[in-house]
Parts: sequence; C-alpha cells; structure tokens
Amino acid sequence: MATMNNRFDFVYMFDVQDGNPNGDPDAGNLPRIDAETGMGLVTDVCLKRKVRNYVQIAKELSDGFDIFIKEKAVLNDEIDKAHDDSEVKGIKDAKEKTAAARRFMCKNYYDIRTFGAVMSTGKNAGQVRGPIQLTFARSVDAIATAEHSITRIAVATPGEAEKQNGENHTMGRKATIPYGLYVCHGFISANLARQTGFSEEDLQLFWEALKNMFDMDRSAARGLMSAQKLVVFKHDSVLGNAPANKLFDLVKVEKNTDSAPRSFKDYNVTIDKDALPSGVTVEELI
Repeated sequence: MATMNNRFDFVYMFDVQDGNPNGDPDAGNLPRIDAETGMGLVTDVCLKRKVRNYVQIAKELSDGFDIFIKEKAVLNDEIDKAHDDSEVKGIKDAKEKTAAARRFMCKNYYDIRTFGAVMSTGKNAGQVRGPIQLTFARSVDAIATAEHSITRIAVATPGEAEKQNGENHTMGRKATIPYGLYVCHGFISANLARQTGFSEEDLQLFWEALKNMFDMDRSAARGLMSAQKLVVFKHDSVLGNAPANKLFDLVKVEKNTDSAPRSFKDYNVTIDKDALPSGVTVEELI
C-alpha cells in the first residue's frame, strides 16, 4: 500500500431536513445545540460512527478492514486476538509485546489506524493516535427544534389494553429540525499515518465514506441527511505548508435568501482559490 506523503485539511458540509441529526441523551434526545448561539451541533463521535458503519458494509470485515468499535463488540476480546497471534505470543519482553500487539491491531482494524484507539483496558496493546481527527459539526444558522406528538394504534401489554377499554392507543414524542446545514472541519496527519500504517488506499476509502455514508444510515428519526460539499486542501509536504484555520477561512458559506433556509440551494459556497498559499492545492470532491 502507498505511504502517505501529504498533509490534508478538509471542510465537510452536510444537511438535514425534517430530522434529528444527533440526539443529546442528556436532553431527552433533542437535537444537540449550542445554548448560547442556538447553532446545531453534531459530534465527531457521531460522524466517525457513520464512517465505521460504511466501511463495515463496504468491506464486509475483510482482512485489514475489521472494525474495532462495532455494535455489541467486546473490546478486550478483540485485543486478545492480537496477543493470540503467533508473531506476538512468543515475545517475552513486555514493551516489545505491547508494540507488536499494537502493530497487529493497526494492520487489521481500519478504524484504529484511521481514528486511533485506547487498547490498554485488558491485555495491553498500547494506545494509537489516529491520523484523522474531526471537529464537531456546527450549523451555519441557528436551528429551530420542533417536538411532535405521535400516536401508535397498538399497546405493548394486555394490561394497557384493559386500561384503555380496547382503544389501544400509545402516545409518543419525536424531535426534529426543519432544516440545518452543518459544517465539519477535519485534519489528516501524514506523520501519524506513517505510524499507524494508514495508506493512500485507506484515504480513498475515507473520502468514499464521507460521500456515501448517509445513504447507508437511513432512519425515520434522522430525516433526510445528505452530504453536500467536501473541500479538500492538499499540502505538498508531510508537515504542511499553511495553518489549517487560514485554509478554512477561504471557504465561505453565505445565505442567499431572506426567508428561513430550507435547502442547500438557499446557500452559496465559495472558495477563494486566488488566496491559496504556496504549496497547497484545493479540490472539491463533492
């Protein structure tokens, strides 16, 4: 696999219509929100979960593309697999054994060599700092949370049916936002990629996941979520040629309507390519 020789920074935009992109369990699963500004939030953990799910479906847990943090996984059992490997088992020195187990986990688990992991909860496989890091996604404009009462024409138990004299209705609630355009910023370190074995092929799979992951993650609760823009800044060196924040400032998102936005067409996205620093190129993958 080709070694990473370039640092990347990227801007990822996605939107949601009539859905809840990321519920807050501490707030009754209402959409996450910045209490001071009213801007909507989606955590990096939420986005990485969707990437993991896409890779799991696309690669079917094939060699080198297993997922460490997957549904119902017992993490220490996964770490045990490294220590049971023939190349690790025979090592006597504790530090060397931990390093070998770490290499095994990076080689076999896509999400570990991409996002990193703490693997010292059982048999020690060390810690991995992943080359790809994401910020929280933040909405361009303040969001308006709506709570809807919903009904079901059935009950769960005979006791409930008896209490309702056979009417058998159940009330519930559902929280959505009418529309929100969210912006996430990401960073890819070529230096850390070399340490974990994250390759150019892995990077292409990551871009593919960002483009398509919402189509693999449909839910009535999440409404219509769509990837709308992926702007990638490529540096011509491992260390990079410009600060990430200066590059992100070149991407402008402006509302083009006086009414409340209800689609991506209500925004204009521009990139000031003339102001690109030397040694940096930009590409729109979406």
